[in-house]
Amino acid sequence: MTDRKRILSGRTAVVTGGARGLGKAIAKELAARGVNVALLGLEGGALARTAAELPTTSRSWLVDITDDDAMARAAEDVQRLMGPVSIVVANAGVAEAGPFLDSGPASWRRVIEVNLIGSAVTARSFFPYLLDSRGHYLQIASTASIGAVPMMSAYCASKAGVESFTHSLRAEMAPRGVSVGIAYLNWIDTDMIRDADRYAVMSELRRSLPGPARTARSAEHMARHVVTAVERRTPSVYVPGWLRGSQLVRGVLPGIITRVSRKKLTHSHFTATGLLGAGGRAARHATVRDGGTADPH
Repeated sequence: MTDRKRILSGRTAVVTGGARGLGKAIAKELAARGVNVALLGLEGGALARTAAELPTTSRSWLVDITDDDAMARAAEDVQRLMGPVSIVVANAGVAEAGPFLDSGPASWRRVIEVNLIGSAVTARSFFPYLLDSRGHYLQIASTASIGAVPMMSAYCASKAGVESFTHSLRAEMAPRGVSVGIAYLNWIDTDMIRDADRYAVMSELRRSLPGPARTARSAEHMARHVVTAVERRTPSVYVPGWLRGSQLVRGVLPGIITRVSRKKLTHSHFTATGLLGAGGRAARHATVRDGGTADPH
């Protein structure tokens, strides 16, 4: 282990949505750098298995991140059982795709609740502890935060929302010693994206993008960049790096995307997908409202 990778050793981090995909990869990367990890989410068995795989002291909490009271209790438990929290990665997220007018109101709303409201609840629950530790909060965002695309209105709205929320938090917390970062990530090879590719609406959408923009990278690749950004308390991280340039042209992106859509999204048989992947199914059937732990030990 290099000196750089000892920076975080012994600290306690919280990762929401840690059961699978990017959240699991981030948890593993943090643990590889000596961090004790608290995993929060809705998939109790998967969370517990991930925690058991980590080489550091790790625990899991079965909790709906949109539930204010349950998250407050979980935050108290993490602080009491694992020591001072100095890192929070707000990763939990869900997605759906398809025409807005065909989308179910409940699933559309759930995307906003998990991705945006859930991030705010996470911040509200853990920032009192981050203030004590002068820690770091990282929000997982997306290319959808920069340029909205058709057929993903809920996801794009939620990710644009978390971008603004994160920038506001950063300005508020800077005088109080807590650093706040945001990660802009492109397509990731997770079960959510693999599930999405089964639907014509998503496969057509991805095919309409330029080659680099439609390439999915491994969760492990993304996690290494994310955790390095945590180590450095980087305000913004872009993976792949060329995404940074899109900030310079975001003002013209809506017009470009609309012109491309007129030419390429010509099919009329697109239907709404509902919440995608195993994480989406867990969010759809969420009944956890008591802040219970998925780790009985």
